[in-house]
Amino acid sequence: MANSKKKQTRACGVLLPIFSLASEYGIGTFSKEAYEFVDFLDKAGQRYWQILPLGPTSYGDSPYQSFSTFAGNPYYIDISELIEEGLLTREEAGQYDFGGSEEYIDYEKQYRSRFKLLKTAFENVYKSKTAKDIVKEFDAFKKKRENDWLKDYALFMALKNANGGRAWNTWEEGVRLRKPKALKEAFEKYADEVEFYSFLQFIFQKQWTKLKAYANSKGIDIIGDIPIYVAFDSADTWANPELFQLDKDNVPIDVAGCPPDAFSATGQLWGNPLYRWDYHKKTGYKWWMKRISQCYKLYDVVRIDHFRGFDEYYAIPYGNPTAEIGEWRKGPGIDLFNTMKKELGEKRVIAEDLGFLTPSVIKLVQKTGFPGMKILQFAFDSREESDYLPHNYTKNCIVYTGTHDNDTTLGWFKQLPKDDKKFAKEYLGIRYTKDAVWACIRSAFASVSDTAIIPMQDYLELDKYARINTPSTLGGNWVWRMKKDALSDDLCMKMRDYARIYGRLK
Repeated sequence: MANSKKKQTRACGVLLPIFSLASEYGIGTFSKEAYEFVDFLDKAGQRYWQILPLGPTSYGDSPYQSFSTFAGNPYYIDISELIEEGLLTREEAGQYDFGGSEEYIDYEKQYRSRFKLLKTAFENVYKSKTAKDIVKEFDAFKKKRENDWLKDYALFMALKNANGGRAWNTWEEGVRLRKPKALKEAFEKYADEVEFYSFLQFIFQKQWTKLKAYANSKGIDIIGDIPIYVAFDSADTWANPELFQLDKDNVPIDVAGCPPDAFSATGQLWGNPLYRWDYHKKTGYKWWMKRISQCYKLYDVVRIDHFRGFDEYYAIPYGNPTAEIGEWRKGPGIDLFNTMKKELGEKRVIAEDLGFLTPSVIKLVQKTGFPGMKILQFAFDSREESDYLPHNYTKNCIVYTGTHDNDTTLGWFKQLPKDDKKFAKEYLGIRYTKDAVWACIRSAFASVSDTAIIPMQDYLELDKYARINTPSTLGGNWVWRMKKDALSDDLCMKMRDYARIYGRLK
């Protein structure tokens, strides 16, 4: 993949979020089903497993709006493993309602049940037979230098709970503005809660490290995702206000979004705080290096979301109800990536370069040498030639049938306008809609693109109900789960055959 000195080789992989696994207790986790999925990928000849950001989610359940860019989502902790380790009993876990659907996540039930159960596991630590070992490991975890974000995150969550879940900018002034005396008092007052949230991160990291090591031992690399922005209501913004465009009271001056376009007449108002790039540059991008470095502990390859924002970013005055009024400003450009190379060495990166691209963004992607993304679902506009048609690809790109923000390929194909559908059928060499999904997969695999990544829903030929996310909508997103019996031997062999035929076998 990207930026590697060694000879590029063709490969393929699957996009499946952790939460979409068929684990027990209502949501996908680092459970035995995750290990079984790795085995399935191994047998199917796949080299990559692409996931979505692993951070703790907030209101709206989006992995792209997290309470911390460094912390992990406690929802992904495998309850069964805690039972095996003697930190919980099956009876304790059975007392809670995690949601009854095999195919959808009920986040409200997760929120109401999971933290209570994890709190029980935390309290049981000191009573368990292995207490001594776990406490020793936990203490070492807290002292690790690279975990210097942990205290701020754990206190942030404790304060958030104490304030009824409200955003940090509504808290009492002392802690809101991080006055030393107020912080010291808060650490003392909420010591148990701070310890609990630290413990969750310890267990998260322990379980994920084990799962990733297992995938790597099978020759499978993890592709992870780094959102360009952090959430305003996050430990990152609260603990490091100097990094962001905030005023003296830590209120945003301008916020992130996208201007009006063909898809949205009022643009997209994301509301994330914007970076003070001049300050970051002065520090040698220290916080960014720490953030990216953390990513490479979690993943083997990092997909940088909204890559365009490093070239130019759109700034909307805080308080505006839409994104109609705003201006483009220069980002850090190649300077950030030169620093990254110097500080962290050669790393494998995917640049999410989708949407309208100016000549300067295209130039930045080329300068970095990172592969960009090609989405087959964007290819079939009957009115014009498209860069997303496979015959226009170069080797240094990653081809997807669709991403987490697209409909499933079956759902998309069914709803294509008549002329576009006619063109797609001609291009793919098919007559019937039922053949469209595998024809798209074949087209992606046959392209010169070094890497082809296919969402699991497409391999399963699922309709639009299995879509992960519809951008700019609230509710009903990030909920799809794969059924327990979805991974058949026949599908595994078919995937392996495609990988072999098109020179992408691991």
